[in-house]
Amino acid sequence: MENVLTIILGGGKGTRLYPLTKERSKPAVPFAARYRIVDIPLSNSINSGFRKVYVLTQFNSASLHLHLAQAYQFDSFSRGFVEILAAEQGFSHAGWYEGTADAVRKNLHHFRTQNPSHYLILSGDQLYRMDLREFFRFHVERDADITLAVTPVRREDIGRYGIIVSNESYRVKAFEEKPDPRGETEHLKSSQIVPPSHREQGKHYLASMGIYLFKAEVLEKMMEGPYTDFGKELIPAAVREYAVYSHVFTGFWVDIGTIRSFYETHLALATEYPEFDLYDETSPIYTRMRHLPPCKFLNTKIDTSLVGEGCIIKNASISRSVIGIRTVIRDHSVLEGVVCMGADLYETPAQKEENVRKGIPHIGIGRNCHIKNAIIDKNTRIGDNCRIGVDPKERRNGDYGSYHIRDNIIVITKNQVIPSGTVI
Repeated sequence: MENVLTIILGGGKGTRLYPLTKERSKPAVPFAARYRIVDIPLSNSINSGFRKVYVLTQFNSASLHLHLAQAYQFDSFSRGFVEILAAEQGFSHAGWYEGTADAVRKNLHHFRTQNPSHYLILSGDQLYRMDLREFFRFHVERDADITLAVTPVRREDIGRYGIIVSNESYRVKAFEEKPDPRGETEHLKSSQIVPPSHREQGKHYLASMGIYLFKAEVLEKMMEGPYTDFGKELIPAAVREYAVYSHVFTGFWVDIGTIRSFYETHLALATEYPEFDLYDETSPIYTRMRHLPPCKFLNTKIDTSLVGEGCIIKNASISRSVIGIRTVIRDHSVLEGVVCMGADLYETPAQKEENVRKGIPHIGIGRNCHIKNAIIDKNTRIGDNCRIGVDPKERRNGDYGSYHIRDNIIVITKNQVIPSGTVI
């Protein structure tokens, strides 16, 4: 297992998560009050004993660099590392990554220095907890060239995924990228290896989770071909040429790569018994140690919510929300169904005096605000008496300067200033 090299695909521009990816890469987007999205695959890999990790990205990677450098430092005896590889020019290539497989190809010269026996490929925008050691054992026991992690899905969902067709021995016989669920789908079923409890829910199809395990020589051989993307090109070709197997994962797994899924997943985490448990001590989610003070609540009601460290909340009412680190919420404000990412700093008295002189609100949420169904990015300044997402009105997807609307969710981007009295 020491010879397994983990590669986390950080994605491209992150257009599905825009505007949260306007100033940062997708793996660096804040998550669950105190984490970053990249912490999920990294924690799965580390908890499974795979501690040689490269993170591939090419857009807005500065904050990701900083987070990884401050969060993941192994001792000198573990031989572990977490290193980011941004797109770079060289004598053999001068362009951007053209896809997930192309990103791996252009970094093979870095990977080969570790002399890996296997490559573990993980996606950077999914929420799940998997024992990857079990995945590895499954792969080795079958002497597989490639093993794909798959999860059972219903017919109506198959258009969102690559669908794997496997026989009773878990050998993959076919792969079809995002088939039309309205067409003929009987040939895409793999009911014989789907657990009975999932078949009873109508889940007869196996969706690729974007998690792959390769023998090193197989991946390096395939990198000699023209393939630029794993799901669309390389995996379908591999099914025809190599021994490819499917490992069925039946735990919680969700793609958080869209604004809607990002928002709904956050609110679900705040429920009493969420499907994904942040409080599992046997398999923790790691992140940067910030040494922040405890939260301070003054005459405040909080229900079904997560609150990160260092928050100051006074005379407020918060329900079904996720409140990020250092968030300041002032008197008589109400938040319902809000994902607030917090702040990078506390303002000093001198800075607050300067805000008053300039006529801008302090960082945080002002007095007498009512905010509903919204995502508020870091360091946002919301003035007093604002109403956001509360009044019934038609809200069309679009970009409106200081805020954006996606799937009826209002997104206020990083560092924005929302003047007092604003109604959105």
